[in-house]
Amino acid sequence: MITPTSLLYPDAFLSPLAIEAAVERALGEDLGRAGDITSLATIPEATRAQAILVARQSGVIAGLPLALATLQKLSPDIEVRAHVRDAARVARGQHVLTISGPARAILTAERTALNFVGRLSGIATLTADYVARTEGTRMRICCTRKTTPGLRALEKYAVRCGGGFNHRFGLDDAILIKDNHIAVAGGIRPVLERARAHAGHLVKIEIEVDTLAQLREVLDSGMADAVLLDNMDLATLREAVRLNEGRLALEASGGVTLDSIGAIAATGVDYASAGALTHSAPNFDCALDIEA
Repeated sequence: MITPTSLLYPDAFLSPLAIEAAVERALGEDLGRAGDITSLATIPEATRAQAILVARQSGVIAGLPLALATLQKLSPDIEVRAHVRDAARVARGQHVLTISGPARAILTAERTALNFVGRLSGIATLTADYVARTEGTRMRICCTRKTTPGLRALEKYAVRCGGGFNHRFGLDDAILIKDNHIAVAGGIRPVLERARAHAGHLVKIEIEVDTLAQLREVLDSGMADAVLLDNMDLATLREAVRLNEGRLALEASGGVTLDSIGAIAATGVDYASAGALTHSAPNFDCALDIEA
């Protein structure tokens, strides 16, 4: 039998526990206390159906493991044939999944399954658009922590499906010193000294700078691993790359859009992070059609 993990993009990890927890929350939200009273009232229990999950636009698919887990959660008798797996490019009108089994379960799962695929495929498709505009450069496009509460692991996985890379997953997996940390701590050198004294040997330290003068101070300190170049114009980014001379990883952030990403990549920075990948991705249009 096909399993959710068999539909995952092989170059990105999404925990089966995260899939199960997300499906449990979503179905609990939709089924409430009494279940799908429309399907219970109108569809006899023994009725079977076949349906097609179809893409109504072209793009990059993500979220199929969650759609499958949703269906299987509602009935062990659901059978699914997958025509693609996550991270596949699909054309408008392409069949993605063929589903057969108890009609009630298929109808009850419909909206939850489509919500997962629509949301995550939207992120994957937008990310792929960003990545396409950096072709020919070495820069990686990354997501941020600007994610839907409770869905971060899923949305960051969708970014990987689109060819992007992940920034930190939370506050606990890397030190990222922002302008407010610098202000409260009393300056760049004091904040870096405290961070370096606290950090374990596997913990990276990145610090945000707004000016080239701040960048020089970071470089002189020798205590950072990466620098976030915040809201710098293209000329300043190019100068930052020149000053850095390859010593630290450089990340451009702020004002990173589809229109600007190509020019940012051409400056020579190593990374660019864009919150838009997750907070502003349009929903991917897909549907579940019952076959007569």
